[in-house]
Amino acid sequence: MQAFRVSGTAPFGSQRQKFSLDLVASSADDAEHRCYSIIGSRHKANRRSISIESVSKIDPRTSTEPRILDAFREDIAAAGGTIAPVAEEE
Repeated sequence: MQAFRVSGTAPFGSQRQKFSLDLVASSADDAEHRCYSIIGSRHKANRRSISIESVSKIDPRTSTEPRILDAFREDIAAAGGTIAPVAEEE
């Protein structure tokens, strides 16, 4: 399994908004199908209405998504911890 970041636009309520989702999948096609499934079930959006712009493989240490951190827990610990950017306070 690998970590992927899927980004695009989808209808959330009455307007279209950009989204970015970090997923654990076996391939880029699998990540795309999981994205359709998750957004479709959460927001009742059809696959035709979801526009995926990019699917890219990422380093699991750069994600803050709990599913990614749980799936790659041993790999992240062996590599020395996460390298996710810390959000600056405003």
